[in-house]
Amino acid sequence: MELDNRKRTILTAIIQTYLETGEPVGSRTISKYTDLNLSSATIRNEMSDLEEMGYIIQPHTSAGRVPTDLGYRLYVDELIKAKNQEVADMKEMMIKKTDRLEKMLRQVVRVLASNTNYASMITGPVYHQNKLKFIQLSKVRDNQLLAVIVAEGNMVTNRIINTAEPLDDESVLKLNLMLNNTLIGHSIEEISLEMIRAMKEQAGIHSSLIGDVVDAVAEAIKPDKEELPVYTSGANNIFRYPELSDSEKAGELISAFEEKYELAEMLMGSLEEENEDDIQVFIGSEASISTMKDCSMVTTTYTIGPGMKGTIAIIGPKRMNYENVVDNLKTLRAQMDRIFGGNNVGQLEDKNTKSGGETT
Repeated sequence: MELDNRKRTILTAIIQTYLETGEPVGSRTISKYTDLNLSSATIRNEMSDLEEMGYIIQPHTSAGRVPTDLGYRLYVDELIKAKNQEVADMKEMMIKKTDRLEKMLRQVVRVLASNTNYASMITGPVYHQNKLKFIQLSKVRDNQLLAVIVAEGNMVTNRIINTAEPLDDESVLKLNLMLNNTLIGHSIEEISLEMIRAMKEQAGIHSSLIGDVVDAVAEAIKPDKEELPVYTSGANNIFRYPELSDSEKAGELISAFEEKYELAEMLMGSLEEENEDDIQVFIGSEASISTMKDCSMVTTTYTIGPGMKGTIAIIGPKRMNYENVVDNLKTLRAQMDRIFGGNNVGQLEDKNTKSGGETT
């Protein structure tokens, strides 16, 4: 007997409904949740065929059907096949987008340094409150799993997880079903202790693995400040201002630009503020970077997609022209909104012919 598209659709609907409810699934339920426009009688006939083929069983005479291991196996194999292709397509797309975005951000800091005669910087975008889209566990060795984690924005991360005990294929299959059914659509902040406890109970002898998987998900969907790209320009503009041109002060500021980690940490912090789309001004010691106590920093955020944000900043002396800086940031943010909204990278307006320094 052939497993045609109609049977596959009905089998998928049975499995997905059973995963959600834990109750045997009847033909009337399937008729409501599929777009096949079939009668309950026709669906019952197809379900009888699926039962004969070994994909579902009827636990009681008057009950609906539940998937068998064979049914789960077909469902997961096809799901993983589709996700593998999706992941491959996403990786190719992200490589192209990343290259184009990097050029764009380097242009942004050059324009800001040129238009203000101060130093400027911008972080690459990260997802704020990022949510899990898909997770796939695959055996590498008896005591080792590869976790492929896909987050919103099609960000793909791979993690190797060592296990205390060997796992067979069926155990990996059931873990994949449970993890995806429980975690998909949640950010790491939304994954509660109660959810983890329930998954550990379902995992039985493999309960210790759940904590490792949740840790891997947290690493994948939480931005890493140390790896956050920070682009800077106009560092040499610091020497234009006598109060900052002292060799020791200037050296400390240049070092801060070169190290970048403290800058990334501070700029990431601005994404956590409630009014993250407003202009923020840090004067002197208000900034968390000690080497910038004689400077002012003006920041704003930009958005290139749902939840995906980065930070732009301009650094200069405390006597900087705040009005001009704020105007430049607002204008630039509006230009970026138009560019990213139109899904192309255009040319940003540069008021001057030379930038105040090289982009790094």
